Amino acid sequence: MENSKNTPATQLLRKSLDTFLAKDMKGWSELCAEDVVAEFPFAPEGSQARFEGREALYAYLKDYPSYIDVKSLPTLKIYGTDDENVAIAEWSASGVVIGNGNPYEMSYATFVTFRDGLIVNYREYWNPQAFQKAMSGGSFAAE
Repeated sequence: MENSKNTPATQLLRKSLDTFLAKDMKGWSELCAEDVVAEFPFAPEGSQARFEGREALYAYLKDYPSYIDVKSLPTLKIYGTDDENVAIAEWSASGVVIGNGNPYEMSYATFVTFRDGLIVNYREYWNPQAFQKAMSGGSFAAE
């Protein structure tokens, strides 16, 4: 991103979500610093909830589009904070789980810290029960 060191955190966060929606996981990981820390405090039990380093985060995300086809972000609100390097997003994703045809509807709260125009901390909250229901059969299985 050109002149990213002077780009407001809110714009950097919007760019990261646009890149996610475009299913460009490599491009998304390149928006992160080498020493990025990503945290998913509500990750389902048994799932990794913290990733350290760009390569570890990319390894986690690279196959995401082959499991969930996110078609849109129906809601997106991005907020600046008192810290010019931090932005918060309230957003939702709408799509389909590729393996079973289930709808994927998820709301997120994301807190992102930037340094020199790159993501250094990414913390995302979402509903693990809704995720597990979409990924498994749930009551709306296409099996």
